[in-house]
Amino acid sequence: MIATILLQATGGALGAYGSMIPFVLIIVVFYFFMIRPQVKKQKDQKNFVNELKKGDKIITTSGMHGRIVEVADTTFLIETEGGHKVRFNKAAISLDDSKALSTPPVASK
Repeated sequence: MIATILLQATGGALGAYGSMIPFVLIIVVFYFFMIRPQVKKQKDQKNFVNELKKGDKIITTSGMHGRIVEVADTTFLIETEGGHKVRFNKAAISLDDSKALSTPPVASK
């Protein structure tokens, strides 16, 4: 009986840190499955936008296709197929059009 009372008083064999282990594990799993991939994706997107140059074909986040005519510090001047020129913020660039179109289309049955 005294052993039971002592174990309850100390919080079991692991002590106070034993109850924190599940919370620490949840945080570690959350970091590796949620936060780390998102940070990597943002870093890749930033590198992609910084490597774009005049003449590259791109797709904006709104779905507009065009070719880069001018590169400024924070914007791109994009020419569409109709010959219209539109200025977009660098954050609005989503994909490289030449890479997006180079993948073969999926055959439907």
